[in-house]
Amino acid sequence: MTTSFPETKTGLRFGLASLATTACLAAILAASLPVRAQDNPVLAKVNGVEIRQSDVALAEEELGPSLAQMDPATKKDNVLAFLIDLKIVAKAAEDKKVENSEDFKKRLAFTRSRLLMDSLLASEGKAATTDEAMKKVYEEAAKQITGEMEVHARHILVETEDEAKAIAEELKKGGDFAELAKKKSKDPGASDGGDLGFFTKEQMVPEFSAVAFTLEPGKISDPVKSQFGWHLIKVEEKRARKAPDFEQVKAQIETYVTRKAQAEYVAKLREAAKVERMDKPAEAAKTDAKPDAAKPADSKMAPAKK
Repeated sequence: MTTSFPETKTGLRFGLASLATTACLAAILAASLPVRAQDNPVLAKVNGVEIRQSDVALAEEELGPSLAQMDPATKKDNVLAFLIDLKIVAKAAEDKKVENSEDFKKRLAFTRSRLLMDSLLASEGKAATTDEAMKKVYEEAAKQITGEMEVHARHILVETEDEAKAIAEELKKGGDFAELAKKKSKDPGASDGGDLGFFTKEQMVPEFSAVAFTLEPGKISDPVKSQFGWHLIKVEEKRARKAPDFEQVKAQIETYVTRKAQAEYVAKLREAAKVERMDKPAEAAKTDAKPDAAKPADSKMAPAKK
């Protein structure tokens, strides 16, 4: 029976050299994990070499997306089968002295450097992500959000002005806006009666916002042209925007603070390093190398839902 190897996070299948490299790195990482033997049972042995629960956990993390659709039992079985094949093929690679090839040495050195980088940046990010730092980011963003006006509206989108005018006449005769949106709008949200939820001016094209934010709740616009076609807009409600609770956006803020700290740390190290780019003039290389530390992640908080 032929066993197919699961794909890695990059979507690439393991080559022979990569298998041996992964085996070495897995052993290094597994050895550094403070796991008690009773919490880390042996799940299989390959020619006397143990495969433990911690090895399976590490492989699951690496294989990621290719396991997403599997139930836990199937996932564990597939990962364990993969690790068994990994040990077998890695041993065969060792017997053939694959690790002595220049290609393998280069790949191993690159992978080691990447792991060192990932580990250090993870540590820096974790150290920066304190409750105090996250609360500060939240409070600054909340100040910008609070009080901004937002509108809850529906719309019907059609190709031509004549179509829009015809629907407008139906609405004047008492037609239900949501039902007409379901039947005649070409917008992807037509099935929801054209409901757009709450939005701010900046979240819509200018032509649309200009009308939506001047209409009173319950009113319907005349046909409005935008780059998408012709709209009829019905405003359901207006309100001053409120910042969501901290807990609602804590995960977003944590990601932002982590990435910002990592970007700033890399920029600091790069500033102190002597970097020479042979493919570009010195000044251009120095400018191009700097990351945008101010925008490591989207810090915009989603509006609170009604």
